[in-house]
Amino acid sequence: MTMQEPSPWKKTILAAMTSYIDAGSIVAGAAGLSLWQAYLGMSGLQMGLLAALSSNAASAAVGALIGGRICDKYGRKFVYTYDLLIYIVGMLFIVFGVNYPMLLGGYIIVGLGVGADVVASWTLIAEEAPAKDRAKHCGSAQFAWALGPAVVLLMSAWLNTYGLLGNRIVFGHLIIIAAWVWYQRLKMPESKDWRAAKEEEERLIREGKVEKVSYATLLSGINLKTVLFLCGVYTIWNLCASTWGFFMPYIFENVGKLSNSVSQLMSVGSFVISFLATFFIFMQLGDRMSRRLLYGIIGGIYVIAWFVWTLPADMLSMWMLVMFVVFAGINNGSGQQAFYQLWCSELFPTKYRATAQGLTFFITRILAAIWGFSVPMIMESFGFRYAAMLIVAFAAISWLVGTIGAPKTEGKTLKQIEIERYGHEVK
Repeated sequence: MTMQEPSPWKKTILAAMTSYIDAGSIVAGAAGLSLWQAYLGMSGLQMGLLAALSSNAASAAVGALIGGRICDKYGRKFVYTYDLLIYIVGMLFIVFGVNYPMLLGGYIIVGLGVGADVVASWTLIAEEAPAKDRAKHCGSAQFAWALGPAVVLLMSAWLNTYGLLGNRIVFGHLIIIAAWVWYQRLKMPESKDWRAAKEEEERLIREGKVEKVSYATLLSGINLKTVLFLCGVYTIWNLCASTWGFFMPYIFENVGKLSNSVSQLMSVGSFVISFLATFFIFMQLGDRMSRRLLYGIIGGIYVIAWFVWTLPADMLSMWMLVMFVVFAGINNGSGQQAFYQLWCSELFPTKYRATAQGLTFFITRILAAIWGFSVPMIMESFGFRYAAMLIVAFAAISWLVGTIGAPKTEGKTLKQIEIERYGHEVK
């Protein structure tokens, strides 16, 4: 009896759930940071290490770099079958953590699993999606990325009243979801694109004609231009987004002069707007209209959103802060990250698609770690307005790079895109 082939949407949803547990783990850590600090008596240095080595930064970067290479060598299924087990082990360290080494070790292990899974899952979604609906399928991961934090923040608002036990329960629900997704993935077949590419590679190896993939391949010719383009779009933007994700409650309260409860409400609202924007804007329009135009509009309003924070604090009014939440939420749901996920999968051939995504994701998260470490010092030395000016500059650079360099790939198969870009099928 043969196993029934899952539908493209089932494959997409099971792959997209990585984004839920990735973003959920980041926000769960932020929501419970003060509780863990009080429980363990963590110093500023210890909290800084926790942030820098977590799934929001360095450990995910390393996981993506390693996972991307393994993904191209041994298959998408190999990675997404085992990486969630690594994630679950890390989560168990956190849930049952009783000292700082257990907590830090858990964060690092979770990040390694998440980094590898993001690369495998995003690659698989693009390869299995119908050409005419690729943005819609890729957008589902972005939808899950916004849904995870929204659910975690709502759970935290309720469960954190029980102290650290509540935060452990929040992390525990991510273990349950990861275990269910892992079990469902056991029934999924390998990517058809990767399987065909691997068979062709084995034939070329027998004939002595194979060219081994190295990072030198990705850092030369058209591949280097693509890496620079994607880093200009995503890496630079992520400096803004990482600030938004980690420091916004602090900024709302200390710069915007909002109460803690209103600040939390604004944070939840921004993630709700994000997943609504993903569904109603990116997933509905990404395959139906010019992606250059769509990117230009969404990226432009992000520059406007951050410009609000360059104004003197006494000029800020509630309508400006609400506008920031709405514009930033729309961008985070249907802007640079959604386009990066789509373009990174489209613009590289199957042979090293995951390796390329792992490399660019690695660069992004490493720079996010460095920037996140620098932001508090910039705010302390020069004030938040100076940091906001830098963020506006980052948003503007990302907007211009993506709008000018946006490739016309909508409606085309991955093979068509490959031949157009390289002039031939990459063996």
